[in-house]
Amino acid sequence: MSKQLIFIVDDEPTLREVVRRYLELDGFDVLEAENGPQALSLLRENHPDLILLDIMLPGLDGFAITRSVRNGPEYARLSANGDIPIIMLTSRGDEADRITGFELGVDDYVIKPFSPRELVARVKAVLRRSASGVEKGEKPLNFASLSIDPLRRTVLLRETPVTLTAKEFDLLWLLARHEQQVFTREQLLNGVWGYEFYGDESTVTVHIRRLREKIEPDPARPTFIQTVWGVGYKFEPA
Repeated sequence: MSKQLIFIVDDEPTLREVVRRYLELDGFDVLEAENGPQALSLLRENHPDLILLDIMLPGLDGFAITRSVRNGPEYARLSANGDIPIIMLTSRGDEADRITGFELGVDDYVIKPFSPRELVARVKAVLRRSASGVEKGEKPLNFASLSIDPLRRTVLLRETPVTLTAKEFDLLWLLARHEQQVFTREQLLNGVWGYEFYGDESTVTVHIRRLREKIEPDPARPTFIQTVWGVGYKFEPA
């Protein structure tokens, strides 16, 4: 069985060396880049299993790299089975940065300084969540104007493909396969991101908003994903 490849993008050589050693001791292969342009160049030539990405980088910051990876046609192969997992490494821990990252499809955050052992544990947790996917035998769900195929991880709205990030798809699938069941934000956080996730419930709010913008005819008056005030959200098949 081949080793999983972790791509470290950070302009601090000492940090890269320490993280690389811990990852290699745990059985991972490691690829490194020290700036934004180098990272994008290497991503055109390699297919890592997860990216550890600093926000503050020379050339291009981590947000710009994430936009390119998530939306750039030259990186589409990285999203063949759902978007490649990205963990942001940052010394900027304010909520605005986290929300920006989650809106772009970041899977988790690690605030500097951090324990290398904790970082490796977070890498394993995100990889587990990404690999869990949909169980065999799950069948597509078809509603009035919305179709969701769990095995192909595709969504059609009035026969038109809808582009979702991996977590947006997982959130929609969880809600749709339990139609009319009300979920709290905590339940959705645990169900989609897992118990090992270190974020907060605002992550769910951001992803719900993004989903509504993509699948609702009028996001301000949603029909599929409805808010149950004081509790959480539910999916209405109508």
